[in-house]
Amino acid sequence: MRKIEIDELRHLELEILDYVAKFCDEHNITYWLDFGTLIGAIRHKGYIPWDDDIDISMMRADYDRFMKLFNAEQTGKYEMRCMENDNNCGLPFGYVQNKETLICEHNGNRHTGVKIDIFIYDNIPDDEAEAKKIFRKRDFYRKITELRTKKKKPEGNIIRRTCAYIVRFLDKIILSPFPMNYFTKKVTRILRSYESMPTKRVACFTAWHSVAINKHVFDHFIEVEFEGKKYKVPAGYDELLRAHFGDYMQLPPIEERTPKHEITAYMLKD
Repeated sequence: MRKIEIDELRHLELEILDYVAKFCDEHNITYWLDFGTLIGAIRHKGYIPWDDDIDISMMRADYDRFMKLFNAEQTGKYEMRCMENDNNCGLPFGYVQNKETLICEHNGNRHTGVKIDIFIYDNIPDDEAEAKKIFRKRDFYRKITELRTKKKKPEGNIIRRTCAYIVRFLDKIILSPFPMNYFTKKVTRILRSYESMPTKRVACFTAWHSVAINKHVFDHFIEVEFEGKKYKVPAGYDELLRAHFGDYMQLPPIEERTPKHEITAYMLKD
């Protein structure tokens, strides 16, 4: 087992992105670069210099088609994992990973392997109060799920840490009869109830943002450069990024220019 350094990690992620983009084009599935990857493409024409991952997104209907078709056609080193095909996956989104690699998170979690995340956009009710209610449910169920997997030492004084350990213990005991993906599926069922409704907006409930995006942002797509190659982004990417991040062209303070994820990656075979 060999440690993977940051340049090789990025290269492996780009290989996955190329494979997924080609698969989507061949099957008429619409994807786009999103979140930090989209910022990187627009602002840096590649990775944000201190970033170490790749995010893409799809509308729910395209995601369902991708999920159904991708693994069925794979015989090599890539596979898609998601809550629909893995009861131990508590994530509300899917990812395509390289089975020949291993990721060790610094909080103690381990999983195979180097990956790119695939987020999902769903219709959101036009009624603002109803939309906020869904966001609150998502946040509540996510916190419950995260408590079951947290291994990182709590911060704060001894009383705060002790309380955190007690809450984690009780959460695991009480929720142990339920699969890891139980509460994530509950939220997804709520989101799917709006699939056929003619709403004016969509939202990425599977990420951590609580904003609604007008559908005209996704009326058509263009290609932009990312690490020397071209990938799809919404023509309305500026409105999308400003909704999620505000002035995304402004660099963050130097102390915030650090990787979002604390991981160590390994190649299982050479």
